[in-house]
Amino acid sequence: MTDGLLIREALVDPLLSRYSVIMVDEAHERSISSDILLGLLKKIRKKRPELRIVVSSATLQAEEFLRFFAEDGGNEASPEASTKAIGSIISVEGRTYPIDVLYLDSSAEDYVERALSTVFDIHETEPNGDILVFLTGREEIDSAVEAVSEKVLGLPPKSQSLLPLPLYAGLSAEQQMYVFDEAPENTRKVIFSTNIAEASVTIDGIVYVVDCGFVKLRAYDPKTGIETLTATPVSKASAAQRAGRAGRTKPGKCFRLYTEDAFQSLPEANIPEIQRSNLAPFILQLKALGIDNVLRFDFLTPPPAELMVKALELLYSLGALDEYAKLTKPLGVRMAELAVEPMMAKTLLSAPTFGCLSEMLTIAAMTSLGGNVWIQQDGEKKKMESSRRKFAAEEGDHLTLLNVYQAFVTKGRKESRFCHDNSLNFKALSRAVSIRTQLKRFLERFGINVDESLAGPAAGTNKAEQVRRCLTTGYFAHAARMQPDGTFRNIAGDTVLHAHPSSLMFNRKADWVIFHEVFETGSKIYIRDVSKIEKNWLLEYAPDFYQTKS
Repeated sequence: MTDGLLIREALVDPLLSRYSVIMVDEAHERSISSDILLGLLKKIRKKRPELRIVVSSATLQAEEFLRFFAEDGGNEASPEASTKAIGSIISVEGRTYPIDVLYLDSSAEDYVERALSTVFDIHETEPNGDILVFLTGREEIDSAVEAVSEKVLGLPPKSQSLLPLPLYAGLSAEQQMYVFDEAPENTRKVIFSTNIAEASVTIDGIVYVVDCGFVKLRAYDPKTGIETLTATPVSKASAAQRAGRAGRTKPGKCFRLYTEDAFQSLPEANIPEIQRSNLAPFILQLKALGIDNVLRFDFLTPPPAELMVKALELLYSLGALDEYAKLTKPLGVRMAELAVEPMMAKTLLSAPTFGCLSEMLTIAAMTSLGGNVWIQQDGEKKKMESSRRKFAAEEGDHLTLLNVYQAFVTKGRKESRFCHDNSLNFKALSRAVSIRTQLKRFLERFGINVDESLAGPAAGTNKAEQVRRCLTTGYFAHAARMQPDGTFRNIAGDTVLHAHPSSLMFNRKADWVIFHEVFETGSKIYIRDVSKIEKNWLLEYAPDFYQTKS
């Protein structure tokens, strides 16, 4: 199961008494969930010394993990003695064949172009074997796949062909599975992947790895509340993981698109996610687990104080915590149990008072898809745009998503061509249906009845206003005002925001809006899932957060 799921299970069974052995895999990736899980397991072991914990890590941070479990405030024994007493390190040699690592003489100006030329050099000069290329994101991967497809047409007849395949998290499960299929006869596979192929999946037949030397990492700025997704140099640990993918089935080669000096200056490991994330969802979970003093919680790496402060402030303004930072009942307790982030949890739990619970369930499910609702078929951008106009609601993206969902459940599940004709992602929408069912079950467990008979189309003026008012109760911290030049500014006025091209508010007029997420790519800060609201709603629903300047 995922580490996040095990943390949720601890809400019901705080000592995880169903298990006698728990293995935490991929611990070196230092995801926020696995770090918090390790802290919980350390706490549980004090009450259940018989619990066995296996921590597996692909990089050499084993001592750090063992020290963490051995440290105890009241322990008089020497650190070495307590470390030996609590556990041991077992090294398992990876069954890899020798790998030649090759570097560039001088750094590459454009690593995507350099990666493509390296792929064709390998194809022309190296013996059989598939190629795995590490790039940073979807846009780079899609353009690289396209470039190879075009160039393959110019290869001499009867020569070995190249089959380019993408691999990243946004692909459907079916599309991701293609990378595991054997290549057709006289064809070499070249897989362009994000760091998903670094440790999470193993693809047989890879003999050559091309490492661009970068990875996209999320970083959250507590001052602005903006999450950035920035291409950052990989760590030495990641570079070693990537190279290791080349020696699984026979001796391989790793082409690093950077100099050896650049490699020596790389950090040993990536910055743990807990030091660069919005901590509100996790603090809410810790509070629900009965860990009231979150500042004293045993973190493997403690998060910066300003991230903790920002998270506590947000949870207080949402009404999940009281002035003593204790979980409120029933609101805070229910928000912690709902499997959505705190702003959406507050919105869902406010929905019954606005008479739009059925609609909010749908919007919660649709926004959790991360913008994968529309599919642009090759060269059919116009078709996708006209489809978006067809479902568009004047008030913004949330009600547009509601229209899409309602059309899908009435027509799209029965008519096989509906999604294709409207450029809609059938898999994503089917996932929204099951997410909605799960959320509905949660609410029913709280004794909140969901009356589906009242759910009409989003076009009803009153219903549309109630939905937008309800969204404001959760997303008031994500508010902005449109400027004369069409950009937006946050309330403090110090950040310029742009409606994402996928948003209905891109090139449309509005005054005040709230948005679901904000992120920075390149030099611009984008907001996505945007809806129009009235300024006085902010004062009405968030009096602790906003005041009018006299």
